[in-house]
Amino acid sequence: MSIETVRVDLGARSYDVRIGQGLLDRAGAEITALAGQRRVAILTDETVAARHLAGLQESLARAGIEAPALALPAGEATKSWSRLGDAVEWLLARRIERKDLVIALGGGVIGDLAGFAAAILRRGVRFVQIPTTLLAQVDSSVGGKTGINSPHGKNLIGAFHQPALVLADIDVLTTLSPRDFRAGYGEVAKYGLLGDEDFFEWLEANAAGLASDAGLRQHAVRHSVAMKAGIVQRDETEQGERALLNLGHTFGHALESATGYSDRLLHGEGVAIGCALAFELSARLGLCSQEAPSRVAAHLAAMGLPSRIADIPGDLPDDEALIGLMGQDKKVQDGRLRFVLARGIGQAFVTDAVPPEALRAVLAQSRA
Repeated sequence: MSIETVRVDLGARSYDVRIGQGLLDRAGAEITALAGQRRVAILTDETVAARHLAGLQESLARAGIEAPALALPAGEATKSWSRLGDAVEWLLARRIERKDLVIALGGGVIGDLAGFAAAILRRGVRFVQIPTTLLAQVDSSVGGKTGINSPHGKNLIGAFHQPALVLADIDVLTTLSPRDFRAGYGEVAKYGLLGDEDFFEWLEANAAGLASDAGLRQHAVRHSVAMKAGIVQRDETEQGERALLNLGHTFGHALESATGYSDRLLHGEGVAIGCALAFELSARLGLCSQEAPSRVAAHLAAMGLPSRIADIPGDLPDDEALIGLMGQDKKVQDGRLRFVLARGIGQAFVTDAVPPEALRAVLAQSRA
């Protein structure tokens, strides 16, 4: 298979997303054209470093680039003020300047944190995303959203800072645990649900083979990236259409917060449950057919993903507390909760016209 390129066309901030096999080994050649003889520094996590850091550094060395690395602890808890401070101070100690390059090697946590560090370092340093998870390849590495979490909620502190290049090597996805791969798939399914029923039908027929078939993997990643690129080009800073990419996230982020951003619930699992809840709420409000949420839940179950709050292990706050956590969502405007709902599969839209009693009913049903 050839390496495919999706262009994110944002004028002076445009960049390529390169998708295919062997890109980690080619990273030196890909990055040399961008970095020249500038300094390069890598931010990663300990788990990813053990698997992929040596290969990346060897590839860069072949291109004449020496790239020191900082490996932070793995996990959502790393998206914090303290770890951001560690990263920024480490980059400053290596004298990284505006025209130098920071490489984010890892999943969504490292991509978000490294991108935010690059955004605030010297008021903006270039960075490259090398996403190593399915979730990061199809979603978080593209579009320039960077940030960290707060005790008040997820991703509430951050900045828009577009990468200079994204290298999505679909071979590295074979090193993921089955659970991490499934969690990333929650974001892939989201693209079909929010705006492309044909893609969702393709996923229903082919998604079971993604983990083992590189061709299917590449198609799913490329299509998801192309969908996101199109939306980002039209609405870079989420003034309108880009909010559709948050399908499932108002529920999902609240559930992640309720579980302490722990391994009890991975981000993609929260998104899966959130998508199922969004369709249940849509059906309850008469916006879509009763068959749509059943179809969504059946597909998520077939892929081994949770679709109900009851699927989350351990105790959870009550419904009022969950609704309170939703109130910290970034999409809240003038104190009103905004949801991404759907008139059918592939027909998502944003609304704040959700009766509280309907929301409570859907949450209660999902716990049963």
